[in-house]
Amino acid sequence: MNAEAKAAVDGALTTRTAELSANLAGLLARIDSACRAAGRAPDSVRLLPVTKFFPAADVAILHRLGRREFGESREQEAAAKVAALREEDLSGISWHMIGRLQRNKARAVARWAHTVHSVDSERLATALGAGARAALEAGERTEPLRVLLQVSLDDDPTRGGVAAADLPGLAERIANAPGLRLSGLMAIPPLGAESDAAFARLAMLHTLLLADHPEATELSAGMSGDLECAIEHGSTVVRVGTALMGMRPITSG
Repeated sequence: MNAEAKAAVDGALTTRTAELSANLAGLLARIDSACRAAGRAPDSVRLLPVTKFFPAADVAILHRLGRREFGESREQEAAAKVAALREEDLSGISWHMIGRLQRNKARAVARWAHTVHSVDSERLATALGAGARAALEAGERTEPLRVLLQVSLDDDPTRGGVAAADLPGLAERIANAPGLRLSGLMAIPPLGAESDAAFARLAMLHTLLLADHPEATELSAGMSGDLECAIEHGSTVVRVGTALMGMRPITSG
């Protein structure tokens, strides 16, 4: 790389670092303010940067800015980032699978994911359990795979999520599955739904789950536009893409 090209690359890195740093500071301030408004400790809610569609270089910048958890939604894209950043020897990264997951991708995801947020069927849980056990035996992971149950807030199975009536059975299945660790709930408000009512229902379902599974303390809820409402209703992790990363880059596919 000649000096001119290197200067251009360095300049782009500096600009992107400044952009992400400013966005991160603003976002952390929003989370802090929302926690205080809800009467909660500021450290009771974690930020999960959603880095899908953005390059591994952005993850590396956020790592330098102190982030250690990252959310992805496509296995192939995530696996490539995991491999690229492993070569850079970035320490302490935990990868979260937040998108809908097909069973045929479960074994691959179980090799790199710290947590899967989108488990909504026994068949998917079985596939993830098998993948996690294989990864543990191969030394590719050292702990069980954390699982969040994605619950449907409108009971429409075509949009993903287990129906509320089926939640206890699936929770029990995962709680007793070798290789998996039941850790909580995740949900996305239905399109057009009023956020307050949706998150209130999610909070109620989480309370019911905790009665039988007190270890399932995670509540993954809230994104760029509704994180304050989610925090008011008990979210412990907000999944944020646009407010942190900016608009999704144009891709060819």
